[in-house]
Amino acid sequence: MAPVNQGGLVTTIFISNLHCSSCVHTIDETLKALSPPPTDICVSIVSQSITVNHSKDLSPEAIKSAIEDAGFDIATTPIAGPSSQPDEFLSAASFLTGKRRRHVDQCSMCQQQVGGRAIIGEEATLADHLTPNEKLERNSGGDSRTRVATKGQYQLTLSVGGMTCTSCTGTITNALSELPGVSDIVVSLLGNSATAVLDRQDLAGKVVETVEDIGYEADIISVEEIRVKAQPKDNAPYQLSLSIGGMTCASCSSTLTRLVSEIQDVSDVAINLLGSSGSAIIQHKKLADKIIEVIEDAGYEATVMSLLPVNIFSEGAEYGAFRTISLQVEGMFCEHCPEKIMAALGRFGSAITIDKPLTDHLDPILRLTYLPLPPSFTVRTIVDAIASIKSSPFNVSIYKPPSLEDRARSMQQQEQRHLLFQLGFSVIMAIPTFIIGIVYMSLVPKSDHRRMFLMEPMWAGNASRIEWALFFLATPVMFYSAGTFHRRSLKEIRALWRRGSRTPIWKRFVRFGSMNLLASHVSSGVSVAYFSSIALLALAASAPPSNDGNGDTTTYFDSVVLLTMFLLIGRYLEAYSKGRTADAITSLGNLRPVEAHLLTDSYLAKPGFRVQKIGVDLLEVGDVVRVQNGSTPPADGVIVSGESTFNESSLTGESRPVKKTLGDQVFLGTINNAQVVDVRIDAIGGETMLSHVVRVVRDGQTKRAPIERLADILTGYFVPMVTLLAISTWIIWLSLGLSGVLPRDYLDKDIGGWPVWSLEFAIAVFVVACPCGIGLAAPTALLVGSGLAAKFGILARGGGEAFQEAAQLDAIVFDKTGTLTQGGEPRVTNAEVMPDEVSFPRDVILGIAAEVESTSTHPLAIAIQQYCDQNGAAHASGDAFQETPGRGLQAHFEFRKCTAVIGNEKWMEEHGVTLREETAVRLETWKSEGKSVALLALRNDRVDTALDLPQFILAAVFAISDALRPNAGAVIAQLQAQGLATWMISGDNPTTAKAVAKLVGIPEANVIAGVLPHEKAQRIQWLQQNGVKKQASRWFAKFKKRLNERCVVAMVGDGINDAPALASADVAIAIGSGSDVALSSASFILVSSDLSSILTLVDLSRTVFRRVKFNFLWACLYNMAALPIAAGVIYPAGHARLDPVWGSLAMALSSVSVVCSSLALRLYKPPKA
Repeated sequence: MAPVNQGGLVTTIFISNLHCSSCVHTIDETLKALSPPPTDICVSIVSQSITVNHSKDLSPEAIKSAIEDAGFDIATTPIAGPSSQPDEFLSAASFLTGKRRRHVDQCSMCQQQVGGRAIIGEEATLADHLTPNEKLERNSGGDSRTRVATKGQYQLTLSVGGMTCTSCTGTITNALSELPGVSDIVVSLLGNSATAVLDRQDLAGKVVETVEDIGYEADIISVEEIRVKAQPKDNAPYQLSLSIGGMTCASCSSTLTRLVSEIQDVSDVAINLLGSSGSAIIQHKKLADKIIEVIEDAGYEATVMSLLPVNIFSEGAEYGAFRTISLQVEGMFCEHCPEKIMAALGRFGSAITIDKPLTDHLDPILRLTYLPLPPSFTVRTIVDAIASIKSSPFNVSIYKPPSLEDRARSMQQQEQRHLLFQLGFSVIMAIPTFIIGIVYMSLVPKSDHRRMFLMEPMWAGNASRIEWALFFLATPVMFYSAGTFHRRSLKEIRALWRRGSRTPIWKRFVRFGSMNLLASHVSSGVSVAYFSSIALLALAASAPPSNDGNGDTTTYFDSVVLLTMFLLIGRYLEAYSKGRTADAITSLGNLRPVEAHLLTDSYLAKPGFRVQKIGVDLLEVGDVVRVQNGSTPPADGVIVSGESTFNESSLTGESRPVKKTLGDQVFLGTINNAQVVDVRIDAIGGETMLSHVVRVVRDGQTKRAPIERLADILTGYFVPMVTLLAISTWIIWLSLGLSGVLPRDYLDKDIGGWPVWSLEFAIAVFVVACPCGIGLAAPTALLVGSGLAAKFGILARGGGEAFQEAAQLDAIVFDKTGTLTQGGEPRVTNAEVMPDEVSFPRDVILGIAAEVESTSTHPLAIAIQQYCDQNGAAHASGDAFQETPGRGLQAHFEFRKCTAVIGNEKWMEEHGVTLREETAVRLETWKSEGKSVALLALRNDRVDTALDLPQFILAAVFAISDALRPNAGAVIAQLQAQGLATWMISGDNPTTAKAVAKLVGIPEANVIAGVLPHEKAQRIQWLQQNGVKKQASRWFAKFKKRLNERCVVAMVGDGINDAPALASADVAIAIGSGSDVALSSASFILVSSDLSSILTLVDLSRTVFRRVKFNFLWACLYNMAALPIAAGVIYPAGHARLDPVWGSLAMALSSVSVVCSSLALRLYKPPKA
């Protein structure tokens, strides 16, 4: 020990269990309490060492002793000496092993620092020692210097363990509802998850604490701000969202679109008439004020709803959009490593924005935003820059936090393992219990010497060896195998009666408890059996030995062991089966490959480029990848070379191969069945079709059916009802026995008399009761049903409620264009141009028609424009375009000095156009063939000439044919055969609509034609009130009146003009190829455009709901039959009673059977069209 300056010493101690800031704090406080206190304390979590500067009066042994007394393990003897002693370097270096030693060998900064002053209080700690809010701080980005503080609400997502039925979800929901600042609580039983909206971010810890206090496990998955505001780069474009008032028609939206589009640096203008909103991409914030000014100058009202950077927080993006990623850097061992990495990233300058920098080597997650420009600048460029740091090689990967399904699956597996351990222990204890308590007591003759030995009293009183043996076997089962449920029950009771609870006193008595509190989840039934057996054992031990030498055997210890074993068998099978019901999302997620074959330098690649194998997370939009035979595209994209056939059954449910050629789109999750193709990536991450499918299925599974609320009510009152029934059973039998009403031969117990005898009935009531089946009847069936629907190309966006409505359908209304007809590429089949009528050449008339129709996206307008362009249309430039939905368009042509209107016959009538007789006959002929017609009329505005035309004159007529979907007629026929009324609604003229209806088999009386979009919604509402309900079965009509007296109507559509009708219908079914507005209004989305999916949808909905009803019926009948039997109603007939052990087996099988009944839905086969 050599003196330092001023007579001080430096002591270095290595500790093996130094691992977090809590340890640092404890050591710091412990050493400061010494006398004299150290002058300086330095603790390094990296090298797990403590360096203490102290005087000679404080010995190193005293420091070592104090640290050991604080619970730390000394790894080496203290090294004491002057502050510059070189031995410290050797000791620190020798303590580091493996990767850490190699790091010190390579890192010059660490070589300079080893043995020097260590870092006190490392900020980063192990996750296991963090509080929920500290975990949240770490997950949300940590350093406040890298985040922009915001005020708003937060979406909290939790993984929740220990839930077993809907009563559990109700318990958690009620507990969280009492927390101030917490709202919109959704608890998913089968997803083992919960979501809530928080007013403050720090409430997340309180939510976790509340869930754990009532007996469940909870862990934070994510806390995301609902309204994100971030500091983007100065040159980042913005997404402007507006609320616009005063729009009344499509002409208004067209006018605003044109005016806003004329502003410089404004693009992607979209005005939504039905939503009274608009959006645009602007290059800088100041343009928002300019757009507001332009809209208000046009006579409308406008308010900015949001102004956010374009896709700045999107993991998957389109080409030219910003992308935000999280990188995980492995191989950091000191505080200098993050500095090296940040310095390497700094070379990119403004090309990247660091959202969460690396500040600590123990927190290896880095989040940044950049604009991909493949192939010159991609995520691979950034990864290579970090990985190529020479002094300290790092391993870099894309960090993706576990998804909700991953966390739920992990928690389910953990719960299953825990149950399996408890079950295994109870089985081990059950073997000797069965031999001693049942074999020797019931099957072995009384004269057997081994039975006589076991029957003899032992230790005290008349307690037999059997009783003592069963006591020692049952006790560990009681407190280990069933211990989890006891703890949850106590927590639940404490939460119910805690101070400050908002639950009314009366409700605490009439509606309380979940399955943890009832014997069906072990606690009450096992506790009653165990503690009553303790009382009986005490009575026997205090009684004098019997004259026949046989001790007492009247206990329920064997029931405790066997009851727990059977219940745990049921719980384990139930947990395993419930895990299987949620396989739909998991199987969809597993379709994503791990690696991709990238064509190097391939943004405009052609065959022959070098192929490089990379991880799919390293792909960018614009990359070209090679998809080999039998493999799936790593992301959505377009074929740029080759042709092949793809199996799209994973998305559409159709197993037949689909031919894909140059320019066709292919999707992640589909399988290439033929030749090799090269695909340019168009969507990655969360923007792929598969991700959208997973998202819709996941969201749909959280939406509950109305029938599930009935289960909530039943299970909410079930526990107090069963408790009351059990107590009443015990009191009634006890009263009858003590009053002498019951015959003496009823009493078959040698000890305890009538109280013990009647108690067995109460225990059986506790044990046999099972609301689990009631709680699981609906959610398990609906979860399997939504997975099946996704398998067949149907996305149940509306969840359980949509399934319930679809199962009760009375009528289905079809849109015509794009639904019954293909709608994709209608074409002009007949046309007549009349140049003599208006004194304009044929090519000019066609040019005017093409120009007017170019402003519309309607399929018929596109068909007319294409026809005119292909038949020699002259160039024409128009202005003052106006569109009237359901009618047509109008425009002015200054150069030609005329005004044009084009649309349907009603549009012509409104403009005073007169049709010649031969033209009217021709139009009727076309319409009778199922063709749509469009008419063009012109008005000459040159009033000073002899060619003055004071009114519109017909200039051309067109007939447009839209081919029917191949199986439309067969689908309609099958729906009608099932008793469903089929209707058609269209904005087209009645003649064409009726002709199409006749072709597909819809009655003419059920055709609604010539209606505007808002009128479609009105007709749907009229049909709901006046439609004929489907004929109920005789049994149903005889015994029960239909609960829903109005007609349940489904609407099938695909276009923007169908959105109001879809929103008004009970069941909205959108064709997957339809518009975003239609999809957002849908209860179900058909990924495939094949109408036979509707047959599958209706049939599957009915099948699922029949299974839900069957599950409910079975669960209710079980309880209605089992509870009276357990209460002893059949005891007078031959003294037959339900033993608690066999009651527990029956209870376990009842809940498992409900889950298995739901799983049997997987055998479902769809009907054939």
